[in-house]
Amino acid sequence: MIKDIFSLICTPAFLASVIRVTAPILFAALGGIFASRSGIFNMALESMLLWAALVGVIVSAAVKKMVLGGLTMGQAGYEAALSKANLFGCIAGFVCGVGVSVFVGLFLAYMGIKLRANLYLTGLAINTISTGGTVFVLYLAAGEKGISTSLSSCTMPVINIPIIKDIPIIGEIISGQNLMVYIAFICIPIVHIIINKTTLGLRIRAVGENANAAESVGVDVQNIQFKALALSGLFAGMGGITLSMAAVSFFSRGMSAGKGFMAMSAMNVGKATPLGTAAAALIFGVFDAASNALKTLSIPTQFIAALPYAATLVALVVFAIQSEKKARKIRALQDK
Repeated sequence: MIKDIFSLICTPAFLASVIRVTAPILFAALGGIFASRSGIFNMALESMLLWAALVGVIVSAAVKKMVLGGLTMGQAGYEAALSKANLFGCIAGFVCGVGVSVFVGLFLAYMGIKLRANLYLTGLAINTISTGGTVFVLYLAAGEKGISTSLSSCTMPVINIPIIKDIPIIGEIISGQNLMVYIAFICIPIVHIIINKTTLGLRIRAVGENANAAESVGVDVQNIQFKALALSGLFAGMGGITLSMAAVSFFSRGMSAGKGFMAMSAMNVGKATPLGTAAAALIFGVFDAASNALKTLSIPTQFIAALPYAATLVALVVFAIQSEKKARKIRALQDK
């Protein structure tokens, strides 16, 4: 059994799948950093993924159908029209999917910051509504409740990296991934720069560390937190697009499958730093990919399906222990 497991996971194909499944978790986790650094714990990452995934599919399918204009396979100009339809469909799906995720972030900000609702409960309520709400919208758009099989949506292009694609093993792992996968990892230094090298990032960190002190020097705390949650939605939205328009070209009920909660855990374990968060997201990606790869073995499916969530629970326990140790050290220094 152990030999079979190693034969499955010690392959370039498995490592490539780790990178692929890490991307949506990483996007959402990077989005969570902005909210966390502004003093807000974004519980709505799961719903952001879901809405972006659904809207991306619906809009891309609608735009693709409109651009094709009734042309069918075999007709003159069909191939050129299809290529154009896929391009415009991908762009429209991306923009609208990310846009609705940003809206979710702004709605959370309005409820929690303007109306003073409990942010944790508001986030959980949004997640609950989104679970059924996405199914309802899918039914309105396609007449289906489980999966959008009737919608001919688009997928982001696969990128074969010159030179790297010809390197044995490394090429199999790194090259040939979907565009969104590369964007996810490019976003790591981008988030680092925004948080640490820009005026907006400085204000986000200042608000998160001490909102009263930031306000005393003229920083509009509510405005900064709104912007932070909008950025959170922006990155989480790209994660949703990755779910439904990268490896697949459809939306299915609950397709986020807890990745928003994994992202929150990765962000916490990574201490809300881009590099640490990315490393934690990659670990969750390993377990997620392993749960898919091990389905071919004679291991109970319930155990395999639970792997990513068990890893999330363990990570949260480790984070809680570390936080408690840090708190004790601070209290000990204060007592002295």
